[in-house]
Amino acid sequence: MSKPLLLTLHRWITLVFALPLLAIIVTGLILSFEPLVQVSSISGPAIDAGRVVELAKRYDPDGKARGVSINAASQRMTLQGAGTPAIDLATGEPAAAGSSLSNLLLWARITHERLLGQAWLVTGSTIAMVALMVLGLLMGLPRLRNTLSGWHKGTAWFALPLILLSPLTGLCLALGLTFQNAAASADGGRPIALLEAVRVVAGQHDLTHVISIGTRGGRVMARLYEGGELRAYTVNASGVTALPRNWPRLIHEGNWSALIASPLNIITSIALLTLLSTGLLIWARRKLRKRRPRSSEQGDPAVVGAA
Repeated sequence: MSKPLLLTLHRWITLVFALPLLAIIVTGLILSFEPLVQVSSISGPAIDAGRVVELAKRYDPDGKARGVSINAASQRMTLQGAGTPAIDLATGEPAAAGSSLSNLLLWARITHERLLGQAWLVTGSTIAMVALMVLGLLMGLPRLRNTLSGWHKGTAWFALPLILLSPLTGLCLALGLTFQNAAASADGGRPIALLEAVRVVAGQHDLTHVISIGTRGGRVMARLYEGGELRAYTVNASGVTALPRNWPRLIHEGNWSALIASPLNIITSIALLTLLSTGLLIWARRKLRKRRPRSSEQGDPAVVGAA
């Protein structure tokens, strides 16, 4: 395949998917900060399991909640699926309105996973992003120059491992590929209720490190930070068991090490944003050059006559 044809394909894919890619990259940049925000939320006063259970019973007497999330730094808990407000653990009263940061992260996650409410649009745009990178590789090594095109090509090649890993792991999440090296252990014993699960988790782990406990995929799971890594556990009457690591999710979300992976994801998002913006600028400049009057090329008639 000739280089001009590769360049044409590269250009048209970029133009067709420019807006969805922009939305995905910007929301991905916002979400890159989430692991750092979550880690900062686990440094708070100790949380008593009895207090969590008491407030859950008070605000959700019918037991409709399917999960509970905890923020130790702000001493707040939220009952998921119960339709109740966030609860202040210290006072036991409804907490003040959520912070603008938490609302921004929630909006970014919803948009990043279901752009315009359509998950297929995110998947299709991610495939397009991978195709753009493959086409760029096929066009060969660049000549690095201090020009817009030079910065575009240099960013692509120097950041290649990061910018390629991000959409590939995103596709793994969309397709349900986990590459787990061991099967998840089956829940043993009787089914466990949410409030009982809170007590079981508290018996083996510090609740200040817990992000959420709830029902997922037909089983009760807990997500909590250990040494900067967000680990997933299955919870049953027998206790808490660590699940095999879902490496595509850990890498894509930056949760394998919040202090290392989160900055790497920020760099990746900035690199992708640079590639998209410079690519569009290169195309726009070429279009403007083609539309310029050709009088300068043909010469001024008065000057030609004088010559």
